[in-house]
Amino acid sequence: MAKFMIIALTVMLVMQVYVSWHVWRLLPFSTPVKVVVMLLLLAALCCMVLQFKSDSLPLPVATAMYEIGNSWLVIMFYLLMAFLLLDIGRLVHLVPATWLKDNAITTTVLTGVMLTTFIAGNIHYHNKQRQEIHFTTDKPLERPLKVVMVSDLHAGFHNRRAEVGRWVNMINDEQPDLILIAGDMIDGNVRPLLAQGTAEELRRFNAPAIACLGNHEYITGIDKSLKLIKETGINLLRDDTLNIGNITIVGRDDRSNFKRKDVAQLVHGIPRDHYIIMLDHQPYHLEEAEKNGVDLQLSGHTHRGQVWPLNWLTDRMYECSYGEWHRGKTNYYVSSGIGIWGGKFRIGTNSEYAVITITPNK
Repeated sequence: MAKFMIIALTVMLVMQVYVSWHVWRLLPFSTPVKVVVMLLLLAALCCMVLQFKSDSLPLPVATAMYEIGNSWLVIMFYLLMAFLLLDIGRLVHLVPATWLKDNAITTTVLTGVMLTTFIAGNIHYHNKQRQEIHFTTDKPLERPLKVVMVSDLHAGFHNRRAEVGRWVNMINDEQPDLILIAGDMIDGNVRPLLAQGTAEELRRFNAPAIACLGNHEYITGIDKSLKLIKETGINLLRDDTLNIGNITIVGRDDRSNFKRKDVAQLVHGIPRDHYIIMLDHQPYHLEEAEKNGVDLQLSGHTHRGQVWPLNWLTDRMYECSYGEWHRGKTNYYVSSGIGIWGGKFRIGTNSEYAVITITPNK
């Protein structure tokens, strides 16, 4: 973990230096004004780094550092892409060198594009998409089953109690038979959840709520996460199963636990006529569900990259990084998540919840 942190910090520092150097050259202002801008960019970087020490900071300060630092990470990524494209254009003589030095027009255009992109991305993030999905089964269900599936709430410093409460209202308005949560309820720190009383919102679900763990519960600290989830009243399945009539919910522990059970162990002994729904946060090795007779696997984790063009990357990393998928008789749905990690921007991806109806064939 320490090695990963060193690599991540090094990458962020290189990005910061590259972007800052270009901003310094581009801005058509006097040196004192440029110095102020550099200090602001440095402050944003400090927020990005110091958020990892949030437990020792006053809660409002820790919250501000999270919001500023993680928002700057996304904005810096987009500035990096913009300056790389301009540099490549300059090298192949498509972009005049004057466009990149003390240029008011380039500064104005780039600022306008960035503002438009991130304001629109923030608005789009708050506009939760309702995905309606229908599956059929030959299993003897007593009646159609209506499930609301969500993943990746990432409740914490940025997705605070009021926002989580809004999501609970949206889910309750669907009047589901079951609510299934495919991991990452907690963003990375239980401190803001305890301070805000977020668990009280999650207790308001008007249908049985069942969840599996995600990798962020482990990042948070598994003992702290388990204690908080217990306060929500949500039924957490950690390498365990739950029977509801002739439906069996299987909840896999996250693959962060290297000793978690495999699918064959989890489904062993489940009656063959039961409709099996498996919650597995990270959608790796989808063939395991197919081989072991799982009817429906629900996953999250990918966020589908959150912002373009990272969705291109996740689409190549996973057999299915988003949406419906099918293998033999097994159906899959991978959600891009109702919440988000980091900056509150959705660019080229959706924040969503899925309303799934499972209907028995007559």
